[in-house]
Amino acid sequence: MCQPVFPERAVSYVPSQYSGVMQNPTVGSDFSRNQQRLSGRAEMNPYEPELGSLPNGDRDEEAVNKTGTTTIGIATENSVVIATDMRASLGGRFVSNKNVQKVEQIHPTAALTLVGSVGGAQSFIRTLRAEVNLYEARRGEDMSMKALSTLAGNFARGGPFLAINPILGGIDDDGSHVYSIDPAGGVMKDDYTITGSGLTVAYGTLEDRYEEDMSIDEAKKAAGAGIKAAAERDTGSGNGIYVATVTEDGVDITDYGLDELDV
Repeated sequence: MCQPVFPERAVSYVPSQYSGVMQNPTVGSDFSRNQQRLSGRAEMNPYEPELGSLPNGDRDEEAVNKTGTTTIGIATENSVVIATDMRASLGGRFVSNKNVQKVEQIHPTAALTLVGSVGGAQSFIRTLRAEVNLYEARRGEDMSMKALSTLAGNFARGGPFLAINPILGGIDDDGSHVYSIDPAGGVMKDDYTITGSGLTVAYGTLEDRYEEDMSIDEAKKAAGAGIKAAAERDTGSGNGIYVATVTEDGVDITDYGLDELDV
């Protein structure tokens, strides 16, 4: 009986180190590198960050410019006076700038101070100013101080602005208003308020000088005296004074040397 003849099979040689292993065609490709880069995301908690929390990031806090700061806000019958010092520090130990303007106009009749990290405070001011402009463009009227303070508190709580503690002061149809805004978004209205590293010294001076029926000039002198007292003892405050006066006509910001302002 004739035996069937089968054609010989082509046999390929596979090195022993690869025997029994199916090679992944994506190894070494851009796709595989993306997989490696994104693999850590699988370990992230899908329920984070929690409301009001901010990512830590890999930020060198010692290299962040901080204002140190003493800022004061006083409401009079028809105006608001805001005073700040001019010093910024690096890591809290080195004076990195001696002429920082820590009060900015953010509304036709309102101003806000910079307290905390310089970058976070500047970003906070730009964001609020943009929202105020949008509000005016859409509604054809200026935002009220109650609405502006609420917006500022919401941004402080939920936005990526690091630790800020500014003062907001302004005028609207209901009169003059001064608010302190804490890093957690708390908004507190008062006749006068102080924030920053020099507040303990400045409060003692302002408590002694404040009167309910103060004029603009008297408020300027009281605020200036508070800044000057803080500059004597607080290492984060000094180098001069910026004073913003807010009236129904607008915001005027002037700088003074520590000994120039008659207090």
